[in-house]
Amino acid sequence: MAPPPSTRPVDKFDARRDQLAESALKTLGELGYARTTLREIANNSTFSHGVVHYYFQDKLELVIHSVRYYKARCVTRYDSVLASALTADGLVEAFAAKLAETIREEAPMHRLWYDLRTQSMFEDQLRDAVTTIDQTLEGMIWRVVSRYAELAERDCVLEPAVAYGMLDGLFQQALLAYVGGRTEVLTALVGQVRAVMPLMLGARRDDSAR
Repeated sequence: MAPPPSTRPVDKFDARRDQLAESALKTLGELGYARTTLREIANNSTFSHGVVHYYFQDKLELVIHSVRYYKARCVTRYDSVLASALTADGLVEAFAAKLAETIREEAPMHRLWYDLRTQSMFEDQLRDAVTTIDQTLEGMIWRVVSRYAELAERDCVLEPAVAYGMLDGLFQQALLAYVGGRTEVLTALVGQVRAVMPLMLGARRDDSAR
């Protein structure tokens, strides 16, 4: 049997950039965008400042790569909820619980995301990346809302951007309260999601046909 092909140089390069992204995310999540430097990232990792500079031209390039790397994993976060949901109410319960769980387990990463979204109003390069990621997250939420409507046998009366904005607003408010020490807000978030989801739907399809 022939030996497996060796990793191509471009694959090794991308793999190292991903390793640096993993390392950078922890520092960025703790300090935020404005206070984080390439040297700070290097000091909090196993990589030297020179190595970080070799793989990334500047902090902005590293930040954009890091956030894209992280969000690429996030967009599949609710796949298990969609796959296992048998009823509309069951989907809402599982979705709301997952939203609360991700705040509890990954609050620094979500805080970084909202920090970068604000910074993108002033950084053209960052704005393009944030807009692309935001569209991906909107699509992720829309898959949940569409499946919810399907299970409820109703049509969604909102545009994808509106549904995303409603849920993202609740999520951001809960995150802000949580990082401020109000851990009970996660229970409130679950209740808010339960209340908001039905508002996105119209009449039952069989009722509207009468």
